[in-house]
This record gives sequence, structure tokens and C-alpha cells, in this order.
Amino acid sequence: MTAASRMSDLALITGGAGFVATNVADRLLRLGCRVRLFDNLSRAGVDQNVAWLEAEHPGRVELVVGDVRDAAALREAVRGTTRVFHFAAQVAVTTSLGDPFLDFEVNARGTLNLLEALRGLAAPPSLLFTSTNKVYGELEDVRLLARGRRYEPLDAELAARGVGERRPLDFQSPYGCSKGAAEQYVLDYARTFRLPATVFRMSCVYGPHQFGTEDQGWVAHFLIQALQGRALTVYGDGMQVRDVLFVEDLVDAMLLAHDRIEDLAGRAFNIGGGPDHTVSLLELIELLGEMLGGRPAYALEPWRPADQRYYVSNTGRFSAATGWRQMTSVREGLERLVNWLVEVNAARAPLPEIVGSRVAS
Repeated sequence: MTAASRMSDLALITGGAGFVATNVADRLLRLGCRVRLFDNLSRAGVDQNVAWLEAEHPGRVELVVGDVRDAAALREAVRGTTRVFHFAAQVAVTTSLGDPFLDFEVNARGTLNLLEALRGLAAPPSLLFTSTNKVYGELEDVRLLARGRRYEPLDAELAARGVGERRPLDFQSPYGCSKGAAEQYVLDYARTFRLPATVFRMSCVYGPHQFGTEDQGWVAHFLIQALQGRALTVYGDGMQVRDVLFVEDLVDAMLLAHDRIEDLAGRAFNIGGGPDHTVSLLELIELLGEMLGGRPAYALEPWRPADQRYYVSNTGRFSAATGWRQMTSVREGLERLVNWLVEVNAARAPLPEIVGSRVAS
């Protein structure tokens, strides 16, 4: 991409004040692109992300305060765009259980509003939609073995490569249903209306600018709680395994997806850390103990609905199509997130040697 083309490139990011969006926006702005953030600013902490972007890139960040449930606002927001990153969502399974209508309106109806807005353009921009591994359900048929502080699949192929896109869809929980419906609409609009759109089925992502909670962004949530000297809550037995992906590696994948949209349109890809970047909750707690000089206390609570005991992404399809691969080890990524949390005073560490200092990398 030439300097001239970058200056003419206008990216729309829905949910633009969120964690992943902030990292994408920063990368695009540093490349010389223009960025329009579309966000209702309802999530705690996102105003800090907007303030940081505006300070880093003065006069170059366009913020549109709006909601994806507002079709007219989206029709205005997509005008003049060349790339769209659709991150706006209701992100918590627990919230979807309490208010399925809200979950549907934001995730499914909001996505359909965006697709219709794009379909109305003479030259629709490329679209990347972030779905979730929850579209595969609880994976109840996957036989597991408890080994050490983690579960491992008995199936050698699954253990070596992770869950692939050939896995049958099995929407579970209202959240899984709304995100699954949304991604299927994106894939169909690519096929039926020829929109240049693709889908990422996301695993766990972590990194700077993440203000995690128990329901979403659990890696950052664990770090924040540990730095503040608070006990962690672990749902289930803590041996459940996830593949974790550092956000800068994800941004690389997202930019590649837009660059290769002609080849990727109408396809869904599993995106995560893969088999080489896995951790169980108990293993993460032990790792935090090594990094921070003392293992955080934790308490066990019952399993939550639709909680997968094992999920690891097979990212081979996307890697084969683009050459992308994960570059950041779990420990390196955690150290960088700890350093960011300390630097911005997002967490107050109980030990003087942590406050105002950095974890050695």
C-alpha cells in the first residue's frame, strides 16, 4: 500500500473504543490511514481508550457516538469507508442468559443493520466480522484426560492441531445463538450479495487496552485482580484449557484478512493462539505467581452454562491462505500486559516492588 493510498483509506471500526478496536485503530493510524470509531461508549473503561488514541494521534481520530441498533446511524457511518471492522457486540454469556432480547438486538440485528448499510453502497468496502468459538457449543463429545493442571483430548489429531472449521456448528446459550446467526448472515451476504466479507471465529485474545471482567477478557481480569491483591474466582475446576492470542498478532491477521479479501470472502476462519499457545486457568495462576512473586489466592465456583472444558483453535486454514502465524509467546504477552497495566495505573499492586516497575522481559 502506497502512502497516497493509505491517506485515502478510511476504516470504520464498530465497537471502536474497545480493546481490540483500539489496537487496530492505533496500527492503522500509524500506517497513515484514517479511522472512524463508532461506539456507544457503554462499556466501562473505553473512554480511556478513546482518550489515549486522541492523545497519540491528535486531530486524526473521528469518533461517532452511536449504536448498531440504529440503522440510520450505521448508514451514515459507512459512507466513504474502504474497510470495516465489525467488533460492536454484547460479549457476555451471562448477560445473554439474563436478557436474550438485548443480546439478539445488538449481536444479530445490529450486524444485519450493518450488512444492509453496506449493501446499499455502490462500492461496498471489505468487512471483517469477529464471531466466537462458542458457535461450536460445549464440545461435549470431545473425550478428555486430566493431566497435571489441565485437560487434554484423547484424540491425538485434535490435541496436535486443535478444533478446525469442519467441526459442526452447535450454537449454545443465547450469546452463541446471536453471534452464530450474525456470522451466518455475514457469510450469506458475501455469497448472495457479493459483499467482500469474511468471519473470524475468535478464541481468547489479550493485551494492552483490555479492561477485562469475569465474563469477557478473563486473562486481563486475572492480571488486574492479582495486581490489586484480590482473590480470583475460578468457575469449574480450573483445568479448562484455552488457546490465547496476543492482540498484536491478531491485528496482523486482521489486516491480512482485508488485504486478501478477494480470496477470503465468504469464508470463516478459526483464529487464536493455536496448540503452541495454550494455558489452563490453574496454569495461568501459577504463571502469575512466578511473575508477580506470589501466587494469587482463588476460590472455585460451579461451572457456568456452555463453558467448554477444552477449546484450542486450529488456525491452519487461515495460515495456509495468508502465511500468518502467531509470534508472541504466552509468557512474553503476559509480561507486556502486566507492564501496560502498571504503566497506566489500571491496577494498583499491593507490593511496592511492582508499583511503578516493569516485569523483566
